[in-house]
Amino acid sequence: MTTPEPAVGLNRLFHETRWTHRQFAQAVNKAGTEQGMHLKYRQPSVHQWRMGHLPKRQVQPLILDVLARKLGRPITYSEAGFPAPAGQSNSHPGTVDGLIDLGRADMDPSRRSVLGAGLFSVALTIPNWPDVVGRMEAAQVGTVQAMGMTDVNTVIAMTERISELDDQFGGRHARPMAAAFLINTVAVYLKTEAPEPVRKAMMSAASDLCYLTGYMAVDEGLHNVAQQYYVKALELAGAAEDHLTYCTTLRGMSVQAVNLGHGQAAMRLADAAAAASPQAGPRMRAFLAGQQAHSAAKVGHRTEALARLREAEVAMDQAESQEKTFGSYDPAALSYHTSEVRYELGDLTGSIAAMQQAGKLRHTVYRRTRVHHQALLAERQLQVGHLEAACATWRNVLDDYPLVHSARADERMHTMLTSLRPHLKNNTARALYEHARTTIPHTALA
Repeated sequence: MTTPEPAVGLNRLFHETRWTHRQFAQAVNKAGTEQGMHLKYRQPSVHQWRMGHLPKRQVQPLILDVLARKLGRPITYSEAGFPAPAGQSNSHPGTVDGLIDLGRADMDPSRRSVLGAGLFSVALTIPNWPDVVGRMEAAQVGTVQAMGMTDVNTVIAMTERISELDDQFGGRHARPMAAAFLINTVAVYLKTEAPEPVRKAMMSAASDLCYLTGYMAVDEGLHNVAQQYYVKALELAGAAEDHLTYCTTLRGMSVQAVNLGHGQAAMRLADAAAAASPQAGPRMRAFLAGQQAHSAAKVGHRTEALARLREAEVAMDQAESQEKTFGSYDPAALSYHTSEVRYELGDLTGSIAAMQQAGKLRHTVYRRTRVHHQALLAERQLQVGHLEAACATWRNVLDDYPLVHSARADERMHTMLTSLRPHLKNNTARALYEHARTTIPHTALA
């Protein structure tokens, strides 16, 4: 008979609890009593579990629960090294357990490089609205005894704060914070029984946070990680019957695809987002049509791109007053889409004019976006031969760049230095180049 391998995951968790074998056994027995099970585990049983002998199937959830209570965070089957329950697999766990495993890996610096090693998948399976609406695994009662709308509002408020940090400083530091909040707080609530309206509201709030976390992973260049967060956002939005976040996430996936050069995938996702939102208001229609226009232009569908852009412009004109546009799709974002469409269709001068207009309209708090878009503007100004104008724009970018922690911003700075090298005989270009070399950390360009 083959001797089982030691249970690495369970041993790691056991050491984290600082329990003795006796204390572990007692905790499991007590949890069993709470569930109407008469258990009599002692130290030898815990020793056997740690040596690789699997506990009985009905006892495994109890072990996860007592570990979660002791450690103050959810524990998944995968983390403990247990086989997934019937209907799941460790490679394709349920929504909440999968989210916990993803977030925990994202928080762990030693695993982050491995997590980010996966490639962006054009063929990623995207769940359709009918496939996810109202469906999620049943609530698994955890350590939280009750959940109400106050808890939902806490998640919403935390998401807003993280989003503000991302807008101002980039996602490099904000994403680990979001991942920690997801697994240590939000996942606990998702495993808690509550009245159906409260539970759906929590799933909706969790979906929005997953979308934001995925968006920040895109900003860091971790595109496989971003896709995983986005799919969890879709699953949670469907379970909450939240059309808005479902469509917003599909659109975000389209933005990711088009910026990576996958025009056909971007069109498919943008069209799916529009199709899933039949009752969208004018601002949402502009939000979706603008991305459809960019995606169509990316693959050279000129007529469709211009038609979608006009659709976005008409919808924006119909939208509510500009005083209420903060934090949503606004004229600055529409001007950016106009710039991208014109650029993809070969109208470089029109693209520059639209990007300049976007800069004038953009709210000042969006520093990370300003760095990225103004750097693109400078690159296009140089393309048409306006070296002095490009240098002036890049100099403004360098004023903001040190405050932004973003892989996309780092990439734009690398492009700036590469673009300036052939022009170093020009005094303005040489002065900017030397200034940039003292401003941009070497680690950002590695």
